[in-house]
Parts: sequence; structure tokens; C-alpha cells
Amino acid sequence: MTFLLYLILFYATDNLMSENTLKFFAILAMIAVLVVLIRGLKTFFTGGNLDSKRKSNKLMQMRIVLQFCAIVVLMSLAFVMGK
Repeated sequence: MTFLLYLILFYATDNLMSENTLKFFAILAMIAVLVVLIRGLKTFFTGGNLDSKRKSNKLMQMRIVLQFCAIVVLMSLAFVMGK
């Protein structure tokens, strides 16, 4: 995942990556955040044993990481489109 972010930032700063590719990554990142959010909330609300609560907590932690990645991609897109 970190490699992908470095790759995006490298190409975005060198103007070699097109805006469409960055838009694709932005949409993909937002969909990933939405899927993890829905799965985490579903696991949280169904409740259950301690394992279920740990799974919900891990999904919410994954959501935070994915949100960070989505913000980096969106800021890269804003940087490229601003030039």
C-alpha cells in the first residue's frame, strides 16, 4: 500500500501520470473506504462475542488507514489539476 502511494506521488509530481488515472485511484480509494466502513458498522451492530468486537475494531482501524490513503490521492489530484 505504501509503495502505491509513493508511486502515485512520484508520477504526480513529475506530471507523467494523467488526471484520469488519479481520478480512477481517487474513486477506488473512496469505494474501499465505504466498503470497509459498511463492513465495520455491520459487525459492530450485530454484536456478539469478543472476537466480533475485535474484528469490528480492526475494520475501523483499516478504515482510518484507507481514509488517509484517499486523502493523499485526492491531494495529489488537486496538485496535478492545479498546474
